[in-house]
Amino acid sequence: MDKNKSEQHTNELLIFTYKHRKPLLITGVLAGVISIVVSLMLPVLYESNAIVFPTATSTVSFNPLSNAKASSMDFGEEENAEQLIQILQSSPLRNKIISQFNLAEVYGLEEGEKSYYYKLGKEYNDHIHFERTRYGSINISVLDEEPQRAADIANKIVQLIDTVKNDLIKERTVPAFEINKRKLEQLKTAQEKLNQEMDSLSQLGVVNAKSRASLFAAFNESKTQEDKAFFKNQIEVNLKYGARYDALSDLREFRIEKMTDHEVSFEQSESDALENFNHKFVVESAVASDKKAKPKRMIIVLIATISAVIFMFIILLIRERFQSIQQSK
Repeated sequence: MDKNKSEQHTNELLIFTYKHRKPLLITGVLAGVISIVVSLMLPVLYESNAIVFPTATSTVSFNPLSNAKASSMDFGEEENAEQLIQILQSSPLRNKIISQFNLAEVYGLEEGEKSYYYKLGKEYNDHIHFERTRYGSINISVLDEEPQRAADIANKIVQLIDTVKNDLIKERTVPAFEINKRKLEQLKTAQEKLNQEMDSLSQLGVVNAKSRASLFAAFNESKTQEDKAFFKNQIEVNLKYGARYDALSDLREFRIEKMTDHEVSFEQSESDALENFNHKFVVESAVASDKKAKPKRMIIVLIATISAVIFMFIILLIRERFQSIQQSK
């Protein structure tokens, strides 16, 4: 029963189609002609592509215990690629490209017109795309009416990756560098004052704990009154200031170790703040294309024609169904 019913419906559709073949044919021809005209009026766009890999790290580490995988020679992974795409889609990079290539004029927009920035952003996103490939690289695709301009825009975007990311990094690293620099200067100043105080004590005759123990032996072995008086004075000075000297000596050793560690931190922050790093590996630079990418006129004509015929078929079907209902009343 189901098979017979299905065949009946198929036959009815075939009969219906044959019955209305003329309007369907006319609709298809008209849609085809119109779509051909429209497709010919569409601007021809050429596509240029550049491919880059993100780096695994954006700095040079001064720490010998740092992870060996965080080498400046290593390619980045999925997280690095996602971060790089965010940089590519950022407004600083977009604004630089729009300004340098005067894309508002290229896209036929005038500043001050209604929804100017919305339209400009939409045109930019329609012509420039960023996509992560299955290999972990990022494909930068640019469509433009001029093939050379498309290639120039793609290559400029590749160059701006480092500029924009370095600017973002410096917003944090420069203040950190200034803090490290100020702290290091404070440590050096404190160390210098400590050394001056120890030098003053040394001029008074204060010696370290090891040498201090031999003063009593030297006093006992003295032959003359002058020697005894000298060593007695030395012993009294060391008894008075020896504890202070020992404390300063221990403090100096602690501060030297602390300053050494801080100098490593300072060198790291200086490198991060003042150096401009490369954040990508350029696998393929963009070149001007000699073959159009859009529009695909054949596809446009086929889709428009088939859609118009299907739409007309539905309208005729609805009209006939409506007429049947009217007649049955």
